[in-house]
Amino acid sequence: MSQKNLAFGMVGAATIGAAAILILYSTMRPSGPAFIDPADQSLVIQGKAIYANSCAACHGEALQGQPDWRDRMPNGKLPAPPHDKTGHTWHHPDTMLIDMVKHGLVPGKTAPPGYQSDMPAYGTVLTDEEIVAVLAYIKSSWPPKVLQAQKEVTLQRRD
Repeated sequence: MSQKNLAFGMVGAATIGAAAILILYSTMRPSGPAFIDPADQSLVIQGKAIYANSCAACHGEALQGQPDWRDRMPNGKLPAPPHDKTGHTWHHPDTMLIDMVKHGLVPGKTAPPGYQSDMPAYGTVLTDEEIVAVLAYIKSSWPPKVLQAQKEVTLQRRD
């Protein structure tokens, strides 16, 4: 075997090895978006329309939530919180926000044990892409410091 053929063989083997490592790494990483970035304006526009149709009735057209959202109603449930910077949405990582929209608030998982909520599960109504678009729209209203804090929480919570 010539040195030229040997060199090509070694480069080919190294390339295949690197590709195998990348494939293995990508299968070990968490699935789903690492951070839903509201910089994608087409995603934000899509999310705004979905939010208006599916979320605004409870969470408010301007993301303001229901009045007195921290005070329990007579039925023991809390009103819908705001999704703007005054609420607590930005305290949660994206994976949890996606789970909350998709499955509703699940006691012991995305809500305290025993918690009851009027938040419906949208997993059969909205696609994963539509849920991501809604969250991009919500996040587009946050000031840079709040968005950065939520990004840090999201990236820290990736397991």
